[in-house]
Amino acid sequence: MRITEMHVHSVELPYNGDVYRLSGGRDYTSFDATIVEVLADNGLSGWGESTPFGPTYVAAHAEGVRAAIGVIAPVLIGEDPRLVDSINDRMDAALVGHRSAKAAIDVACWDLLGKATGMRVCELLGRDTRERMPLISSIYSGDPDDMRARVANHRERGYRGHSVKVGTLDGDGGPQLDADRVCAALADAQQGEYFIIDANGGMTVELALRFLKLVPDGLDFVFEAPCATWQEHLRLRQLTDRPLVLDELADSDVAAIQAVASGAADAISLKVSKNGGLTQCRRQRDIALAAGMTMSVQDTVGSDLSFAAVVHLGQSVPARELRCILDVRDMVTTRVGNMDVTLRHGGVLAPAGPGLGIEIDRAAVGPRLASYN
Repeated sequence: MRITEMHVHSVELPYNGDVYRLSGGRDYTSFDATIVEVLADNGLSGWGESTPFGPTYVAAHAEGVRAAIGVIAPVLIGEDPRLVDSINDRMDAALVGHRSAKAAIDVACWDLLGKATGMRVCELLGRDTRERMPLISSIYSGDPDDMRARVANHRERGYRGHSVKVGTLDGDGGPQLDADRVCAALADAQQGEYFIIDANGGMTVELALRFLKLVPDGLDFVFEAPCATWQEHLRLRQLTDRPLVLDELADSDVAAIQAVASGAADAISLKVSKNGGLTQCRRQRDIALAAGMTMSVQDTVGSDLSFAAVVHLGQSVPARELRCILDVRDMVTTRVGNMDVTLRHGGVLAPAGPGLGIEIDRAAVGPRLASYN
């Protein structure tokens, strides 16, 4: 089984709302998805996606993803897509870094591996827990009462986790506004719910400490990605007993090892495209599990295709260590495929069928931007 062709598509994913706001004044109304189809000489094809959250989130952007794929794709023609570690070795030899670009190809190869063996990707990743995985909402920063209403809306739809965005500078309301947002978002908290307060690296240590001192005692949440650098994060770790979660800083195998060795956090957020694909996430998952860390499984943003990778990775994490998964489909309006993932009894299961278990809508994916053979 050998790779014969690779096709690249761009799909616009409008945000399912007016404006999505992150810390530091980063606003988004739409997302540019790069979707890759990898074809093999036995007639099978696999699909993968990478959708950076705009160029101001992590060091990735859509045009860069597609340019990087243009460097990588030619060296993979003729390679066996089932040998996912070898594929990653070849990508690394062709181009240093650019994990977001490599992730789309990597996921497509896992999809092909599943189709070639008749197995689901979660099984190939080593485990099918058969446990329903709770979904987490993504509550962008805004008016506290509006954020409370958006949490309530997701609660009514069956979501058991909520990622609440904070990280406002002093001139825009500062730590007091963020504390008000958290109090509002958690005002109606139910037993069994899980709250992540997420600054996306937008706070200094000083802002984070002021915010934590303003939050009333007894509110049950974990604090994710408060600061942008390792030094800041480790400093904050020394000054608070609030559970800390690594996200943007936990983006590689080396970072996962560093997190364990330094005791930097109690949990990590695995994001498929940010962390380099399923092959990389599998290793980072195992590093975290060996260290007794919990995790959520997410992606930066994306379509049904990104969600398919998320649910299979999540299904491979023991239920005791898995806090929640992010349904990125909830954030966008465009649909690029169909799969049987329905929220029931507080959670979802990975779809049946070989590979990722998604049927791609070729009309929705649109014309090819580039082809390699």
